[in-house]
Amino acid sequence: MGGDMDPLLLAWSYFRRRKFQLCADLCTQMLEKSPYDQEPDPDFPVAQAAWILKARALTEMVYIDEIDVYQEGIAEVMLDENAIAQVPRPGTSLKLPGANPAGGPSPAVRPITQAGRPITGFLRPSTQSGRPGTMEQAIRTPRTAYTARPITSSSGRFVRLGTASMLTSPDGPFINLSRLNLTKYAQKPKLAKALFEYIFHHESDVKTALDLAALSTEHSQYKDWWWKVQIGKCYYRLGMYREAEKQFKSALKQQEMVDTFLYLAKVYVSLDQPMTALNLFKQGLDKFPGEVTLLCGIARIYEEMNNISSAADYYKEVLKQDNTHVEAIACIGSNHFYSDQPEIALRFYRRLLQMGVYNCQLFNNLGLCCFYAQQYDMTLTSFERALSLAENEEETADVWYNLGHIAVGIGDVNLAHQCFRLALVNNNSHAEAYNNLAVLEMRKGHVEQARALLQTASSLAPHMYEPHFNFATISDKIGDLQRSYVAAKKSEETFPDHVDTKHLIKQLKQHFAML
Repeated sequence: MGGDMDPLLLAWSYFRRRKFQLCADLCTQMLEKSPYDQEPDPDFPVAQAAWILKARALTEMVYIDEIDVYQEGIAEVMLDENAIAQVPRPGTSLKLPGANPAGGPSPAVRPITQAGRPITGFLRPSTQSGRPGTMEQAIRTPRTAYTARPITSSSGRFVRLGTASMLTSPDGPFINLSRLNLTKYAQKPKLAKALFEYIFHHESDVKTALDLAALSTEHSQYKDWWWKVQIGKCYYRLGMYREAEKQFKSALKQQEMVDTFLYLAKVYVSLDQPMTALNLFKQGLDKFPGEVTLLCGIARIYEEMNNISSAADYYKEVLKQDNTHVEAIACIGSNHFYSDQPEIALRFYRRLLQMGVYNCQLFNNLGLCCFYAQQYDMTLTSFERALSLAENEEETADVWYNLGHIAVGIGDVNLAHQCFRLALVNNNSHAEAYNNLAVLEMRKGHVEQARALLQTASSLAPHMYEPHFNFATISDKIGDLQRSYVAAKKSEETFPDHVDTKHLIKQLKQHFAML
């Protein structure tokens, strides 16, 4: 049956079924029969169709949705020329998330990331890297949960210039960009759109893509909103945020689209203007009531600004529109867990399990919820399943770390000690495990060992207050008051409202006054 089909129709069928490699191969065979395989010829409409289809298939193979790519690399952070207010008003900046404590959880209850934000319930491109303030922090911040290597530039997320073409066509690139007459293509809108996406996504040649988009916009007499959005995307990729903003605003005047609202909000987030982004999302909701991506965008910004209660409200709105939205279910579940409601969190995680999410993180969370909800029969089996599903050593380390907490909870100190040790075997930069192991060593009376572990923990995670406070307490007990005071001050910097730290500093000041 397949052999009798028209090759172009078969290629189109492959494309529709997302078998892009087969589609590209078939189009290549068709183009080899035509003498014009580099440039489509208007006299051969079949060759032209095959050329467009091959360009689209190659694009889809490496396509990344630009809307969700928020990561800023070291180059973008350190070489950014956009001047942003150094001391913004409280609650108006993403650079200083601690500035808005309204509805924000205490670090004593909910762990925080290196960027100073509470850990969210869902791994997103933006949550892991945060916005490192110094080069040292940027280098230490991992790219994702799966690799410890920092992002060296945002282009690391995209295909490197020219490599995709070598992978897909061993004989050389499908389209030789240096020989293209962009003006000619700009006058053929159907060809130009397929070619632009190929250049932008497959070749990652933003400058050539921008030239083509500019010529095409000119040809359409500046009336085609699609081209304005593409120019905005190019400007954004080049770090020219104000120019991108103008293009997206112009596109919105001509045609209101959800994607354009999302792109423009992304520009405002990059410019550290979360309030403008929130207002824009709300304008979008006036035009597109109940649009899930806009509601989710508002929730994410509130979450980044530490306003967890407002974020949870918007995630609930998301679930009213789409009750299978994984991100919303996971974030509400983690919010309930850290608000001392493990039974309700358990319902949300079970819902994810019913939906077919089946991974290490989910069983890890189920195990913790079962333990704190006193459903002990399910706790260990969930953790066993989590260990069997762990894809890498970092995940295994997190499961062993949580098992250590369970062991502390049931009073088995030896098991806890072994679990924290296993966590460190799998991930020797697990600061929380070093801290907890130090507490157990201290209880056994091994003071020097405990201090060494706490120093390691505080150097690995300077954003955590626990290692600093524990080190200050131990140093105070053995009479090393100066080191105790220095560590207590660091603890106060990371968590200003910690009562025990304040009490210790006050006590040390009295000691120093007596000297």
